Amino acid sequence: MNFTASRLSYAQTGFFSNIVADYVAGDEKLTPFLKHPVSPDGICQSIDSRKQVNTNRELLVTALQHQYKNIPVTDAVKENIHKLLSPDTFTICTAHQPNIFTGPLYFLYKILHAAKLADTLKKEMPQYDFVPVYYMGSEDADLDELNNITIQGNKLVWQTKQTGAVGRMKVDDEFLKLITAINGQITVLPNGKELVQLFIDCYKKGNSIQQSTFELVNKLFGEFGVIVLIPDNASLKKAFAPVIKKELLEGFSHPLVEATGKELGKYYKVQASGRAINLFYLIDNKRERIEKVGEQFIISSLELSFTEAEIVKELEEHPERFSANVILRGVFQETVLPNIAFIGGGGEVAYWLELKKVFEAVNVPYPMLVLRNSFLLINDEQKQKTKKLGLSIADLFKPELELINQLVKERTSNDLSLNNEITFLQKLYDQLKQKAAPVDQTLMAHIDSLLAKSKKQLEELEKKMMRAEKKKYEAEQRQIQSLKQSLFANNSLQERVENISFFFGVYGKEILNKLYDNSLSLEQEFVVLTDGI
Repeated sequence: MNFTASRLSYAQTGFFSNIVADYVAGDEKLTPFLKHPVSPDGICQSIDSRKQVNTNRELLVTALQHQYKNIPVTDAVKENIHKLLSPDTFTICTAHQPNIFTGPLYFLYKILHAAKLADTLKKEMPQYDFVPVYYMGSEDADLDELNNITIQGNKLVWQTKQTGAVGRMKVDDEFLKLITAINGQITVLPNGKELVQLFIDCYKKGNSIQQSTFELVNKLFGEFGVIVLIPDNASLKKAFAPVIKKELLEGFSHPLVEATGKELGKYYKVQASGRAINLFYLIDNKRERIEKVGEQFIISSLELSFTEAEIVKELEEHPERFSANVILRGVFQETVLPNIAFIGGGGEVAYWLELKKVFEAVNVPYPMLVLRNSFLLINDEQKQKTKKLGLSIADLFKPELELINQLVKERTSNDLSLNNEITFLQKLYDQLKQKAAPVDQTLMAHIDSLLAKSKKQLEELEKKMMRAEKKKYEAEQRQIQSLKQSLFANNSLQERVENISFFFGVYGKEILNKLYDNSLSLEQEFVVLTDGI
């Protein structure tokens, strides 16, 4: 396996929003919404900021040791958990829901980015230690987003009637059917059986999804020293209880996010607005909104009602029953971790930009935001097709129609452009204006109308010439369409659709090492990996 890496700017790909492109470019419009620039100086600033606030490291390490006590643990993970007791150790965190079988590829890219940045910083700042953490968003209840994977265009969906937090759902018979389906699809590949066995070992019937995901991520990334944190934990939530109480009694987060959103909304589409109370009530197989109606706190779907004193008592006795939504989840994460950098996707970075005032209101350090790494994996067959069509790596990201037009223009011996004729037409009508002006000024508008009509007719003629010429290149058009669909299914980035299963089946666990080797730390560029077989 010999991959060649190429880099593109995120803007070049055409798949990222304006706010992401501006964030990566360091646009000054975003400065008020940030705490630390994405740079070595920003890391130093973030460390200084984190040092000002005490993190309960003993609590965190105790929770992790309890979480890991019944599974095999690598020396790297053991050492990293122990290192967290030191005030000179900081975490590099990424977060994601427990997608089944790791979901789309970017799930893995985020975790590897955290590992790479932590290792890079260890070398550059040996006076500190840095630990990569995958913070599992296991309380997410959006099953439709997490219950499926796609392998080479084949979508597999977990059909279950379970409700509530996905992390608390259990592996059932319908889930095991998916493993059988995956087995049928990838065991024909050299390393397919190894991955299927990994899935069988981790997703045992009756196991919770969060436990299974924990075991799977640990087996995939334990050698990189990646720590998995499951925050659905009473002791960790007890540490977060002061923020929960403030939210219940004051509803402090919503007006802050709303104000920031208005400012950010002057330039970009705002991602998250939140609610009056940004908390859910989490019990058994239910995760339901907490709403305040008059003086009562209501969970209407559960027919529960609390007075202020009662809900404060409930929080004191059962902190595990309170679950942060998207607005407060990051504050919880940064409360329990000695974190300095958060690695997130474009959507995550966009909504985190709305949250700085929320962090400030509860004196929780706001971390450096780092856009996660992105990859496009190109196999040898796709590479040969790209070469045969005369396309560059950057060309692959262009729209299909643009690529076809580009190929036709490059290969045809006919001149399909009418630019010269349109320029001549412009000059002709300018001359007509000069002649008509002394006669009657009102004729100018009529001449402009004639010019516009003539230009439109020439442009239509140019399009017809292009369509006629394209028919000579139908085979190449099909090849472009096939190549684009294989790399960008449904015009989406590969990493947002495809699961790791096929690539693991072809390359084995070594694919993770190759992705790690080519992961960036703070550079924030898009990486294309081309197989050099």
